[in-house]
Amino acid sequence: MKKFLLCIPLTGLLFTAAAQEKKLSMEEAMLQARTTLAPQNLSQIQFIYGTENYVYAKRTGNQLSWTSGDFKSKEEKTLLSLEQLNQKLKAAGQDTLKNMPAIQFNQGSSWILNLRDRKLAYDPAKEGFSTLISPALFAKSNVERSSASYIAYLDQFNLFVDKDGQSKQVTKDGSKDLVYASSVHRDEFGISKGTFWSNNGKQLAFYRMDQSMVADYPIIDWSNIPAKNVNIKYPMAGGKSHEVTVGVYNAEKGSLVYLQTGAPADQYLTNIAWSPDDKYIYIALLNRGQNDMKLNQYDAASGALIKTLFEEKDDKYVEPLVPVLFLKNDPSKFIWQSNRDGWNHLYLYNTEGRMLRQLTQGAWEVLEVKGFDEKGERLFYLSTAESPITKNLYALNLKTGISKRITQGFAVHNAQVSSSGKTVIDNYSTPDDPRTIALTEVLTDKSKTLLQAENPLAAYNTSKSDIFTIKSVKGDALYCSLYKPVGYDSTKKYPVVVYWYGGSHAQLITSSWNAGAGDYWFRYMAQQGYVVLTIDVRGSDNRGRAFEQSMFRRVGDVQMEDMMSAVNHLKSLPYVDAGRMGLFGWSFGGFNTVDFMLNHPGVFKAAVAGGPVINWNLYEVMYTERYMDTPAENPEGFAATDLTRKIGNLQGKLLLIHGLQDPVVLQQNTVSLVKSAVDKGIQLDYMIYPGHEHNVLGKDRAHLYQKVTDYFMQNLK
Repeated sequence: MKKFLLCIPLTGLLFTAAAQEKKLSMEEAMLQARTTLAPQNLSQIQFIYGTENYVYAKRTGNQLSWTSGDFKSKEEKTLLSLEQLNQKLKAAGQDTLKNMPAIQFNQGSSWILNLRDRKLAYDPAKEGFSTLISPALFAKSNVERSSASYIAYLDQFNLFVDKDGQSKQVTKDGSKDLVYASSVHRDEFGISKGTFWSNNGKQLAFYRMDQSMVADYPIIDWSNIPAKNVNIKYPMAGGKSHEVTVGVYNAEKGSLVYLQTGAPADQYLTNIAWSPDDKYIYIALLNRGQNDMKLNQYDAASGALIKTLFEEKDDKYVEPLVPVLFLKNDPSKFIWQSNRDGWNHLYLYNTEGRMLRQLTQGAWEVLEVKGFDEKGERLFYLSTAESPITKNLYALNLKTGISKRITQGFAVHNAQVSSSGKTVIDNYSTPDDPRTIALTEVLTDKSKTLLQAENPLAAYNTSKSDIFTIKSVKGDALYCSLYKPVGYDSTKKYPVVVYWYGGSHAQLITSSWNAGAGDYWFRYMAQQGYVVLTIDVRGSDNRGRAFEQSMFRRVGDVQMEDMMSAVNHLKSLPYVDAGRMGLFGWSFGGFNTVDFMLNHPGVFKAAVAGGPVINWNLYEVMYTERYMDTPAENPEGFAATDLTRKIGNLQGKLLLIHGLQDPVVLQQNTVSLVKSAVDKGIQLDYMIYPGHEHNVLGKDRAHLYQKVTDYFMQNLK
C-alpha cells in the first residue's frame, strides 16, 4: 500500500511534464483560438432591461438555455429553456425551434428573438409574441425597423418603407450607380449604415450616393467558367469621388425632402443625428481636404440649413467619428467628441453652438461612451486614463464634472451598464488572466465574480509575452510585445520574426489575454524556436493626435524610423541572431513591410507582405487624402510611397500575398510591384487566395499562416 501511494505523485509529475510539452498545431493556433482554445465565457451575457439581473446562454449537453442571476442571489436559475420557449411559440401559433436562438433582453420590455428567417418580440408580462420583421422583409437588404413599427428596406436598389404589410416605394431611380440607404464614403468617419430613424420612429433620414462619376474597377470572379468580371466603384486618390446627399422621408405624411447641404458635391456628410424632438438633423460636414469640419443643423421638414453650430479646423486633418449625443434630461445640451486638444475627449455644448465646458481632459483617450444612467445625471465611458494599453470604465458626474473609476486592475475591460446605471457587467482580461466576468455595484464598488476562466493553454508548452516600451528617436514610448523561444537557452542565438501594422485605427498590443492578439501564431512561432516581436509604431491608435498625425504627407517614414529603433533593440539582446530576422505585416503593415525592405535593404533577411498598398495613387480617396493630401498637392510624398520605383534596392527574400477578390487594397498594387521586379530582373515570391477579399478568413487562414511560417522556416532557419 505504501509503495502504491508513493507512485501517485510520481505519475502526476510525469503526466504534468508530458502535458506541458504539448505543442500547438497550426490549426489549433489559428482556427481554435476563438473556439475550443478560447478562454471560457458566459455566452451572450447581458442585462435584462429595467432590472439589475443578468442573463446568459448556458450550454447543457447539446442545448442552450438562458440562465439568470443578480448581485444578491447565491444561485443562478433557468430563465428560459428551449422546451419552455417552444411551448410559448406553439401556444401563439408560431413555428417551434430546434435550437435556442439569440435573444436580446436589454433592448426594452420585450425580448427580441433573432431567428433564421424573421425577428420576433416576446412580452413576458403578457406572454405574447409579435412579429417585428416578417420572413418576406427579412430577406431584403438593409432592413431596419423603427420604434413606430415602420420598416425600411432596399429592393432592386430602391428604398421602401413598410408598415403592417403595406409597403411604399420612397425612391424610383436606384441603381448600382445611384445607391440609396447604404453606407457611404467607404465606411470612413465612423459610418457603418445608411438609414437613421427619428426618435419617434416616424421619419427616416437616409444616404443617397451618386457614384456614376467614379470609374468602374474590375474584380474578376474566378469561380465561374469562363471567369466573370464584376465591376466595383473605386474612387482613387486625387480622382473623382462620389457625391452624397441626405434624404428625409416622413412615413406618416409620405413626403420626401433632401437636406440642403450645398456645394461642393464631393464633401463628406458624416455622423448623422436627430434632435430629441425630431425637428432637426445634425450632420458633421467635412470638406474633401478633411481639414475643416462644420457641425450643421438642418430642418427635417424643409431640408433647410438652420445654422453652423461650430467649426473645427486643423492644419493636417479633422476626423469626426461620433455623432452628437443629447443629454438625457436636457434637450438643449449635447456632448461632442473631439481630439482638438491633442486627445479624444468629451465637450458639453448647447444647441446655440456655445461650448459650456470640457468634460474630460488629460493625456489619454476616451475610447467609447456607454450611455447615461436612468436619471441622466452620470455618463459612463471607457478610456485609457490609466495607460495606453488598458481600458477602464468611468462614470462622469455631469454636474460636478468629476469622474469616478468603476473597473479596477491594469487590464482591458469591456463593460455593460444596466439601464438604471447601478450595476455593471465587467468582462476583462490581463496577460495572466484569460477572462474574468464580474458584476459590480456602481455606488458601493462591491463586486461579485461570475466567471474565472482557466488558462486554455495550460496543457501546452507556451508562455505569455513580455510587454515593454522602447523610445523612438523623438522620445515617444513605443509599446512592444516579445515572446522568447520555448526552451530558451541563454547561450544560443535565435532567429527573429517581427510583426507590425503602424496605421491609424489599429492597436496591436494591450494589457489583455495573449497581449491583445486574436490568435496564437506568435506563441506557435516561439515553439518553433523564434524570437517574436510585435510593435506599435507611430501612426497607431489610442496614443493621441500627434502620435497618429506624425505620418502626415509621408506615410511610412516615421514607421520605418521606429522599426529601426526596434531593430537596434533586438540587436542589443544577446540571444538574437541579427543575421536571421524576418518582417511581416498586412494591409498598412504590408505597405510598411515592403517600404522598409526597399529603403533599408539587408536589415531583414526575409519578409512577408499581405494585401499591401504599393502605390498610394492606387488607394481610395477618403483614407489616402486624409493622411497624404492629393497627388497634385503632395507629389514628393506620393513619389516616395510608389514602391515600384525602389524594387531594385531589394536584398533578401520577399513574399507578396493577396486575396484575389480584394476590394479594399486592389490587387493591381502587388501586380505592379511584380511587373517592376520582372522588368529589373528581381526575384519575388507571390501567393494568391482565390475567393478571399482583403483578409483570408475561415479554414483557409490556417493555410495562409502555414505559408507564412514555411517561408520564414526556409529563409531564416
